[in-house]
Amino acid sequence: MSPKKILVVDDQFGIRILIKEVFSKDNLVVFQAANGNQALDIISLEDPDLILLDMKMPGMDGLELLRRLQLVSCRSKVIMMTAYGELDMLDEATKLGALAHFTKPFDIEELRSEVIRQLVS
Repeated sequence: MSPKKILVVDDQFGIRILIKEVFSKDNLVVFQAANGNQALDIISLEDPDLILLDMKMPGMDGLELLRRLQLVSCRSKVIMMTAYGELDMLDEATKLGALAHFTKPFDIEELRSEVIRQLVS
């Protein structure tokens, strides 16, 4: 069985590196994108099983990327990450298919547990 693939979409380099290090130990293939356009390119090439998506990024934000994923019938599971507690945005993200959300700074082990849970369900 080939390893599961996740995509981390966040404009903060440190967050992408931290998540890559944590999930590489779980035999997951981790791709990184600093913005929505890079994410769309990676999604079309790699078809990740799960996307960890930052809500606020310059240019295309997480909600816009979620909308675009629906247009291309992306079947990747999505977990949102945000440094902001905008409940209306999180509600919209849920309506657009996000399965969970984590507020930064998040507990990396809680995030890891949720990702693993989503990948096996």
